[in-house]
Amino acid sequence: MTTPDIATRSVIVEKEFPHPPEKVWRALTESSLIEQWLMKNDFQPVSGYTFSLRANPAPNWNGVIDCQVLAVEPCRTLSYTWGTLGMESVVMFTLTPTDAGTHLRMEQSGFRPDQEANYKGAQYGWKKFLGGLERVVAELE
Repeated sequence: MTTPDIATRSVIVEKEFPHPPEKVWRALTESSLIEQWLMKNDFQPVSGYTFSLRANPAPNWNGVIDCQVLAVEPCRTLSYTWGTLGMESVVMFTLTPTDAGTHLRMEQSGFRPDQEANYKGAQYGWKKFLGGLERVVAELE
């Protein structure tokens, strides 16, 4: 007997950057830049690479997010797993060149119905993170 798939939800945030995809890509894939807008990390843009994101520990959380790179298509797509507090999800960044620069779509998928707090936290967190990403990209030469 197989159990039916539990319906999951995604958090999607889209943002326009007045910069070329190459600049946005650097901020998404260079460890020192990721630290400026997301968290401390040991990221490398290599498919299959396992890394962690580290934030300050909080009550009932050690501050570590375990990740594995799923897909790297330079200046187009970056995807990795995002596992913490018993929650497994996938984060995907999609970059699309536009006349004005780059359209970035971030989707974090895999939120189960019983993970409402995680879902709401991700909605808030990604808006904040992508605001920081915008700042980091704007400062790049």
